[in-house]
Amino acid sequence: MPRPAGGAEFEPAAPSLPPVRRGPNRPWFGPDNLYAMIESRHDPSTAASLARLYDVDLLDDPGDVDLYLALASRTGGPILEIAAGSGRVALPLAQAGYDVTLVDIDAGMLARAGAAAGKLDPDVRARLDFVEDNLVGLNLPGGPRFRLAILALNSILLLGSRELQEQALKTMARHLVPDGLAVVDLWLPSAQELAHYDGRLSLEYVRTDPESGLIVTKSAAAQYEPAAGHVNLTVIYDEGEQGGPTRRWLREDRMTLLNAGDLRSIAESAGLVVEVVAGDYALNAVSAYDERAILVARRRGRPAARP
Repeated sequence: MPRPAGGAEFEPAAPSLPPVRRGPNRPWFGPDNLYAMIESRHDPSTAASLARLYDVDLLDDPGDVDLYLALASRTGGPILEIAAGSGRVALPLAQAGYDVTLVDIDAGMLARAGAAAGKLDPDVRARLDFVEDNLVGLNLPGGPRFRLAILALNSILLLGSRELQEQALKTMARHLVPDGLAVVDLWLPSAQELAHYDGRLSLEYVRTDPESGLIVTKSAAAQYEPAAGHVNLTVIYDEGEQGGPTRRWLREDRMTLLNAGDLRSIAESAGLVVEVVAGDYALNAVSAYDERAILVARRRGRPAARP
């Protein structure tokens, strides 16, 4: 998309979106809720901009999509992704031939996923189902029909309590066929990292948004609460042309940290059988110094025959 002339504010063109089903389980307010942060994003322009900037964050590929493709080749579809965001994981799975249901409470994220899907072949778009709903307490029609359920890249940390994190795992288990797989990926901060989370503001990056052509400067401040195991994160995005006016976007999140043992425990409490808690996307067993924990667990029961 060309950059607007004269430093004009960038507003993405309204995409032609696939239909989005809106579930009944969509609380916008409330304590200890993953979606309390959405309160500040009710304005569609703000929601769209923060979704676009999320994709700028992920210009450095986390490297996890190959894992999900490999697991999908083991399980087959259909696939459920909760907290699916802008479709970074779901769209490659659909391109690989799997039916994928994307669930997210953030309409801006789903709109961005839909816009990206709109650029794909019609047969790929037909494999995607978009649902705007809360992952906690989610009950999709059709009962337990998914063979793979995904909660990718730290999304579980945005749930405000251990109880809600367990509820997310129960949501995954509830929608899986017997022997279906649940996969959860989260960040394990080191003690050194946490020690620096004292509220100071630091520069994260300066990069160009390939969609708008604008320079994006990201700064962040984090405050660690050791007694509660929470990290309060404030992110500031400034974007504009070199020497021109800037626009500022603010995002605030509250993360509830988990370690590898916690992840295993809540999966077992949710009724899942843990296959591995890995420390990398090659699924090597987690070690004391790994920076990630990736859970692969299955729902109890006799597996159904694959179609």
